Amino acid sequence: MEAQQYIESGILELYVYGLLSEKENLEIAELAKKNPDIENEIISIEKAVTALSSSFSPFHSAANFEKIKANLELKDGKTIDIKEASNWRQYAGWAAAVLLLLGFGYQTLELTKSIQAAGEAGTEKNKIQRDYAYLSEQNKETEKNLSIVRDIKNTGVTLSGQAASPSSFAKVYWNKETKTTYIDAAGLPDPPKGMVYQVWSLKLSPVLTPTSIGLLDNFKANPQKMFAVSQTDSAEAFGITLEPVGGSPTPTMEQLYTLGKV
Repeated sequence: MEAQQYIESGILELYVYGLLSEKENLEIAELAKKNPDIENEIISIEKAVTALSSSFSPFHSAANFEKIKANLELKDGKTIDIKEASNWRQYAGWAAAVLLLLGFGYQTLELTKSIQAAGEAGTEKNKIQRDYAYLSEQNKETEKNLSIVRDIKNTGVTLSGQAASPSSFAKVYWNKETKTTYIDAAGLPDPPKGMVYQVWSLKLSPVLTPTSIGLLDNFKANPQKMFAVSQTDSAEAFGITLEPVGGSPTPTMEQLYTLGKV
C-alpha cells in the first residue's frame, strides 16, 4: 500500500486511537520512520485530537485579555466627590467587581496556556511511546531470530547468488524434526513493484521436482528480513525465484536469484 493510500484509508486514525493490533502498530510505526508523509499525518491527527479536547475549555487569547483590560480602565480623570456612605459602598463594590473580572481573565489566560502546553507535551509523549513500542517489538523480533540461528537442531543451508542476481544470497534454517523452516533473506534486494520472492524446496533425483513452500510477502516492511515459510517434509536443495505477486505454480528459472544444496 502506498503512503497516500494509508493516509486516505483511515488506518492512521485507528493507529492514533490505539485500536490496531500489535502487528499493525509495528507496521505503521516502521512506515512512519521511513516515510515523512505518514509521520507528519500521524502528528497532525494527534494535534487534531488534542485541539478537539481543548475546544471544550474556555479560551481567551492574550489580545482579547488586553482588550477587556483596556475597556475596564477609567478614562475620565475627574475626581468623584464621595458625599454619602452609600456612594462609597457603590464604588467599592464596582472596583471589587473590576478586580474580580480582571483576575478571572488572567486565570483563564493562564489556563489556556497550560492546556496548550499540555497538548504539545502530549503529542511529544505519544511520539516517544510509539518509538518505545517500536523498539520493544524490534527487540523481541531480534531475540526470536537469534534463537532460530543458535538452535543446534536447525540445519543451515546457504543459498548462493545465481545468474539473475549474482550478488544475492540467503540462508535457510530447517529443523528436520519439527519441519519448521525459516528464510534469512537479508542478502536479497527489495523486489520490484508487482513482484514477490517465492521459496522452493527441491528434489534433485530421479528428476528435478520443485515444491513451493511460501512467499516472502511484505518484504520491505520486514526490517530484519527473517521469514517463516511452510513446513518442509524433505528437501535436497532450496531455491528462491522472483515471481509476480501471488506466486507461480512453477519456478521461473530465468528469475532464479539464489540456490543451495542441503
